[in-house]
Amino acid sequence: MMDIAGPKMRTGKLEPGPQVLRIRPERDAYGHVTRPATVFLSAEGSTRPLADEIPVLLVDGAWLQMLQNGDVVTLEDSRGSARSMSVTVGKGSDVKATSRKTIYLSATTRLVLSRRGREYSTLVSNVPSLENPIVLRKGDTLVITAAPTPGRPAFRGEPSQIPCTLPEALKFVKPGERIWFDDGKIGGSVKAASAEGLRVEVTQVAPGGTKLREDKGINLPDTNLRLPPLTPRDMQDLRFITTYADMIGYSFVRTTEDLRKLRAELEKLGRPDMAIVIKVETERAFEQLPTLLLESMRSRTSGVMIARGDLAVECGYERLAEVQEEILWMSEAAHMPTIWATQVLEGLTKSGIPSRAEVTDAAAGERSECVMLNKGPHLVEALLALNSILRRMQAHQVKKRSLMRRLNIASGFLKTLSAS
Repeated sequence: MMDIAGPKMRTGKLEPGPQVLRIRPERDAYGHVTRPATVFLSAEGSTRPLADEIPVLLVDGAWLQMLQNGDVVTLEDSRGSARSMSVTVGKGSDVKATSRKTIYLSATTRLVLSRRGREYSTLVSNVPSLENPIVLRKGDTLVITAAPTPGRPAFRGEPSQIPCTLPEALKFVKPGERIWFDDGKIGGSVKAASAEGLRVEVTQVAPGGTKLREDKGINLPDTNLRLPPLTPRDMQDLRFITTYADMIGYSFVRTTEDLRKLRAELEKLGRPDMAIVIKVETERAFEQLPTLLLESMRSRTSGVMIARGDLAVECGYERLAEVQEEILWMSEAAHMPTIWATQVLEGLTKSGIPSRAEVTDAAAGERSECVMLNKGPHLVEALLALNSILRRMQAHQVKKRSLMRRLNIASGFLKTLSAS
């Protein structure tokens, strides 16, 4: 399945931060080094992957070939502190350097190798720019701009500002309407609105403030966005999707007319019977779900995704449990397969440790035909855990119907009684 993005608004680019990379050793509670700071050195143009999230520094290839086991590379870091790194040369061009002190590397940091009274140096060519997120606190003002000028934090009395990826939507926004960012992590109220931008008062953030980054979702639950369901980017993507995919995920679908327009485009591209998965992620789509289901049933193959991230923001978190239950009931009545999506086992996927609540949530996915996991470094572990959870739940429930199967704990209890 491949998605078309639909008219989804996101935060745009931010001004990049300084080019600095900090590498530091791990220390115990007493400050003793338990594991040195480590980097890999590779020749410029190399695409060496990260190993256990260890940074890879690109340096001059001829300089790199000079390194030998036991060499000490010296440098002056971005703070002006004298530092050194011990070199280990592995097989091929695999070079590892370690330090027992914290080092701040910048684009002007020069690595120096001393050999027979001579010095050979190289610059590090790939020091990344630091993130430069906007930290927002309750009562702050944030300006959303239609112009693509990179955003920046508040500066010299001017409020923070950030562009959006769907500037044509701004003309539909009115003062007093709610606005949410990053799946509801930041909430605000629109104080002034025009086609050029919005002036937002931040009303809901974490106690110490919340960081707003690039490419985070923007939701306008009170705004009637009268936008075409298929954007120019969607039209481009459709040509690729119809060539290589089996199913298409229709993001931010709102009305039956949206579905008809998509089917018309699929017919033009020679895939009139391509399976369409309706992604229910707005309050409007939820309210129109009965008619959307009836329209979907005109297709030979179709399905529903319960996209709970945007849906929770649009409908309110306190309503999410009720709303997802209603979607499951209506979809079952229409014999429509469903996909249980958004943040399933997210803690396990990202950190390797699940919370109790998300295990229960994953088990509820048994009532769908499919459960979607998001990306993360522990995805395989999460997939195995999800498989185990759902296999156990299959004996207890089919869709919305409880099976009341014979319980092992009850059988053991009865055996204990008969033995006594």
